[in-house]
Amino acid sequence: MGRLLLLSLFTLLAAGQAPKVPDIRQSLSFRSPGSPQISPDGRWVAYTVSETDWEDNEFKTQIWVAQADGSERWQLTRGKKSASNPAWSADGKWLAFASERDGKRQVWLISPRGGEAWQLTSDEGGIQGFEWSPDGRRIAFSSTGAETKALKDRKDKYGEYEVVEHDYRPAHLFVVDVPAEVGQKSNAEPVTSGDAFTVQSFRWSPDGSKIAFSAPRDSDLSHSDTADLYVVKLADKSVKKIVSTRGPDTDPVWSPGGESIAYSTADGEEFFFYKNSRIAVVPAEGGEPRVLTAKFDEEPNLLDWSASGIWFGAMQKTHSWVYLLDPKEGTWKRMMGDEHFSVTGASFTHDFKTSAMTGFAPNDFSEVYVSKVEPFAPKAVTDFRAQYREFQLGNREVISWKSRDGAQIEGVLIKPANFQQGRKYPLLVVIHGGPTGVDRPNRSADRTYPVEQFVAKGALVLRPNYRGSAGYGEAFRSLNVRNLGVGDMWDVESGVDYLVKEGLVDPERVGTMGWSQGGYISAFLTTNSTKFKAASVGAGISDWMTYYVNTDIRPFTRQYLKATPWDDPQVYAKTSPITNIKKARTPTLIQHGDGDKRVPLPNAYELYQGLRDQGVETRLVVYKGFGHGINKPKQQRHLMEENYRWFSRWVWGEMNQE
Repeated sequence: MGRLLLLSLFTLLAAGQAPKVPDIRQSLSFRSPGSPQISPDGRWVAYTVSETDWEDNEFKTQIWVAQADGSERWQLTRGKKSASNPAWSADGKWLAFASERDGKRQVWLISPRGGEAWQLTSDEGGIQGFEWSPDGRRIAFSSTGAETKALKDRKDKYGEYEVVEHDYRPAHLFVVDVPAEVGQKSNAEPVTSGDAFTVQSFRWSPDGSKIAFSAPRDSDLSHSDTADLYVVKLADKSVKKIVSTRGPDTDPVWSPGGESIAYSTADGEEFFFYKNSRIAVVPAEGGEPRVLTAKFDEEPNLLDWSASGIWFGAMQKTHSWVYLLDPKEGTWKRMMGDEHFSVTGASFTHDFKTSAMTGFAPNDFSEVYVSKVEPFAPKAVTDFRAQYREFQLGNREVISWKSRDGAQIEGVLIKPANFQQGRKYPLLVVIHGGPTGVDRPNRSADRTYPVEQFVAKGALVLRPNYRGSAGYGEAFRSLNVRNLGVGDMWDVESGVDYLVKEGLVDPERVGTMGWSQGGYISAFLTTNSTKFKAASVGAGISDWMTYYVNTDIRPFTRQYLKATPWDDPQVYAKTSPITNIKKARTPTLIQHGDGDKRVPLPNAYELYQGLRDQGVETRLVVYKGFGHGINKPKQQRHLMEENYRWFSRWVWGEMNQE
């Protein structure tokens, strides 16, 4: 019977019948895992499950627990509000998590076997991050706390207003005791105060007497380069700055004995946005830092420090692996992941012999896995891929080509399940953001762009890792410095040319789309290229000058273009899509959130009006109440359906209903 079913499927696919794929609502409804945390003794794994609540129009997360051997799993939290960031107490008796059940984000506690959760904190500002003390008796958290009396008085007298770059509410550290009895209340004690810095990431010392934290001078993203490293002694609340170098110093991690602290650093690099960060170590009392990963050519993500060394994760092209760094020798070795399996998040048992992680193989979905660290043999304890078993999805493969200037570019090519060699397909290019994002050959539920719908309709989809993408080293990430848009266009156009030359693509039916930096590149292609029959620009930059004076992250432009618009207007013009608006001929859909601070809305209106003035078919959709991402399911559904209709019209020639 099984062979007959396989033969029937093969016959249908060979005959060219469109594969069965999820519709847009189904795709938006699929669940996915995250935040895997293994219990200290290795018995259980807590993780989050993202799910869709169409009634409340929200993507929500709840916490689940699985037996580490995969024999059982159960949902731990429920309710109208999300639960996130599960964290185990030292004895594994409790899971702490964050939730807005009382209206503001607070720390809650629950038994891993279930029962009622109880609220530990009642902070007026709502908590940001939190962490258990090593003995499990206390929890530290960061918060802006209650509004000051001065601010309340100002509002009463004058109403709401903001003084730009002055009205900051710094986040500070607090510590709360965990009561012995379930449901008991405990008052939080402030640990840091003042307006000299705002607390970001932090870690307890192994003996629980100190907390190391990173803190910039304020919460303005444009001042992230001011982040330095501090240690506070809980006994007297004395604060000492132990690292102060140019560029951000963040993510402190204590050595097992508490004598040293590892951290992520720009190591004095002025242009740190596209340069490698590095792992350094400094004595806990302060002193001369030692940079350990100067020769590691990617961004190391600090995870933990055990007796064996410092653990970090990193991208390598389209792969992501976990490494172990020797703090004495400054050498590292890969411990988890290989060319056939990527690790996208990892936590460890108390003895660091077992790990829980999210991970995936090519053409597979992300699952929660458990494995011994040595030998590494991950076993899935979840089965999210079961949601897709009735569907025939597109197949992913990593391809490479040379760009116009000789740069080697990789991308993920997605082919229909019924792909036929020798046939020329329409091509849709889907461009990631960042620019330091990266596309990989795993499967996942579609968001923003209905890729599986396009592929089932008979298109190839190319997701290029253009210059500037993560995973390919510092030199590659630097290739679009003072060359934004221009070099990116070379990479995309050469990828199209490569597929045309290979006989896979009909050059008369090619479209491009992308969000954020991907939207910017699509806008640049709209006004500078004749290869595309349609484009979709999501939250894209149209004019770097307009962007620079409006964005919440101004250093991005100053670093990538190495100038302000007042210093070098020519490089701003060269890299702005609007400069060549008179050449635009490509029908363009524009989508943008009206509250976007990262790429503010004037960029959308500028491109829209410029295209209209040239007589180019264009459509602007503004999503009310949204920032840089469209993060609610109903509006996501509309966004995806708009893209499907747009490209069906301009690439397939279908006159569809709007």
